[in-house]
Amino acid sequence: MSGMEMTGAEIVVSCLAEEGVEFVFGYPGGAVLNIYDAIFQQNQFKHVLVRHEQAAVHAADAYARATGRVGVALVTSGPGVTNAVTGIATAYMDSVPIVVVTGQVPVPAIGMDAFQEVDTVGITRPCVKHNFLVKDVRDLAATMKKAFHIAATGRPGPVVVDIPKDVTAHRSEFSYPESIELRSYPPAPQAMPAELKRAVQMLMEAERPMVYAGGGVVLGDAADQLTELTRLLGFPCTNTLMGLGGFPATDKLSLGMLGMHGTYEANMAMQHCDVLLAVGARFDDRVIGNPAHFAREQRRIIHIDVDPSSISKRVKVDLPIVGDVKQVLGDLIPLVRQAGFGNTGERPKAAALKTWWTQIELWRAKDCLKYAQNGSIIKPQYVVEKLWDVTQGEAFVTSDVGQHQMWAAQYYKFDKPRRWINSGGLGTMGVGLPYAMGVQLAFPDAQVACITGESSIQMCIQELSTCKQYRIPVKVVTLNNRYMGMVRQWQEFFYGSRYAESYMESLPDFVKLAEAYGHIGMRIDKPEDVEGALKEAFSPALKERLVFMDFQTDQKENVFPMVEGGKGLSEMILAEEL
Repeated sequence: MSGMEMTGAEIVVSCLAEEGVEFVFGYPGGAVLNIYDAIFQQNQFKHVLVRHEQAAVHAADAYARATGRVGVALVTSGPGVTNAVTGIATAYMDSVPIVVVTGQVPVPAIGMDAFQEVDTVGITRPCVKHNFLVKDVRDLAATMKKAFHIAATGRPGPVVVDIPKDVTAHRSEFSYPESIELRSYPPAPQAMPAELKRAVQMLMEAERPMVYAGGGVVLGDAADQLTELTRLLGFPCTNTLMGLGGFPATDKLSLGMLGMHGTYEANMAMQHCDVLLAVGARFDDRVIGNPAHFAREQRRIIHIDVDPSSISKRVKVDLPIVGDVKQVLGDLIPLVRQAGFGNTGERPKAAALKTWWTQIELWRAKDCLKYAQNGSIIKPQYVVEKLWDVTQGEAFVTSDVGQHQMWAAQYYKFDKPRRWINSGGLGTMGVGLPYAMGVQLAFPDAQVACITGESSIQMCIQELSTCKQYRIPVKVVTLNNRYMGMVRQWQEFFYGSRYAESYMESLPDFVKLAEAYGHIGMRIDKPEDVEGALKEAFSPALKERLVFMDFQTDQKENVFPMVEGGKGLSEMILAEEL
């Protein structure tokens, strides 16, 4: 097709095809009708019509998280763009590679307050990796190539390409670049041999070591390298919320998630280690709590990250290593072997490490995630545990944001990367269902569960219609406690149990609502019915159907452990202390 004269709209479609795009999630409007007409006349990728532009970006985001490929969304100008901003910001905070094509009013009308005009470049600038306004059809193909390159390389992120309607009608010869080089955008540097040797020396000297892995391990496809290195070292490993699955949760070296709702053993080990290997993580406020409290304990920190701006941003590190985490870990493995790790009896500081593990096991013995499912009310933790049993830990799990998100992270043991799809940085309610759509379309034969709450699910519940149209058979697991659960928990702990506007007094009948959209609805009231409902939903008989399960859970259940905002990692609130 290269060398043919095309309209701008046809060029956009051809660029998407050249990039191997599988799905475009979008919603039409006047400014993008030329592009939609060109999509109608091609068969190289599929378009998925969502019911709200926010959901289009969320679905593209989830597709990218689950596959590692760039997700694509298409929205119109004005309110189409502003509706999409929440999805763009969500992807930006979690470093997810997506390209969002937006319509714009014709070039002569820009700045004239034309119908459905907004300053897309200005509005999205704070929440994108980069954005473009294409005013000349001759620049369109090269701009699209740049957008995909920028989105996917280095620290990934969303890129917006804003295209005026007249540009999509103008004609130009189509030529798609095979590669692109941007002078102001260098590729990720390689770690220096001296840095790697110093890192190994620090690991050899560690008496209380710790591996701290974040979302960069998942995004960088470095889970295998992290797992091999950690097992060679024999060190304890903890994962952030975004890093779950980067190291197998069922491995004996795993201490689980750390942070505000992390395990007691992970937080205590993180606080008291003497050498910390941080990989693809950014010492977020929800991870280490108060930086001043974290700094009270002396430790040396090795920090590996593709983004130099993330290093020493909140916590000063001793050895920064800037580079692709997969490559850096791969380069470290043979050096670690040469240093004697992996050899029983010969490994460095073997006696000290044994003592350290003894202390960790004492912390682990607190069993900080224990709960009792012994009454007539369903405990939300029990639902998640049974979901893990029924799916044998193999499901893709999306979540919304709130208590249910934390219970999912705590009780569904992720052994593989890219199976846990949630909004970490922005904490966006409403992502769960469109996330599940994006994942299920990417993996049509996989089990996909959306763990949500009765508040979050209503924010994008219109996407049940999209699921009906495209026969997307996700399983919705609603932990319904008739409250905005995390809001209620904070109000109980810190606002004198004054539950201001957190009680949901007018909930719909979710069973009837699901049925109204053409799906299967279930209401589960008793603990003894939980496992049966899940087995039925995931049975071969319902494999092709969306099943909406409304679990009536304990209204008073809280997420523990919990680190109060402004407190330190070791200042946890445990259930047994209340």
